[in-house]
Amino acid sequence: MKLTVLMTLAMLAASTTTTTAAQQHARTVHVRSTTDSSRLERQKTANLKAFRGIAAKLNTTPAALQNAFETARTANPKLSRGNFIAANVLADNLGARHPNITTQAILSGLQSGKSVGQTLQSLGLSASEAKQARRAADHDTKVANKLVKDADNRARQDHREANRGTS
Repeated sequence: MKLTVLMTLAMLAASTTTTTAAQQHARTVHVRSTTDSSRLERQKTANLKAFRGIAAKLNTTPAALQNAFETARTANPKLSRGNFIAANVLADNLGARHPNITTQAILSGLQSGKSVGQTLQSLGLSASEAKQARRAADHDTKVANKLVKDADNRARQDHREANRGTS
């Protein structure tokens, strides 16, 4: 009888320890996944905000650009946001004169390991034309982002002034 009671207590203690360890592991995994998902959400929000300027230049929405970027990153995990934006701006700037230069063609070149310049050259531009096109795209991107930043600053200033008037 004593032996049975002792064995029961030992099994109960072992199962409690195992259950506690399993519960702790589950809590840790839940906290980690919650932290990861909230970090991903913050990153996604920041990316969405960062696409505002260039989205206006490309006559699209930041959400559409972000979705396109996420889709492109699925196909090419090494794709940077900068190269993605450059591909879109270059296609927008050059597409009318060079119909074979599309965002998808540039992204395909990047996925195959070529640089943006090499990709543009493989699509028919000379080295100097490719360099000039990349510089123009970089300039257009900076201007678009500056317009949004300036508008945000004006809105903040207007908000501060309005709040001073009501105080």
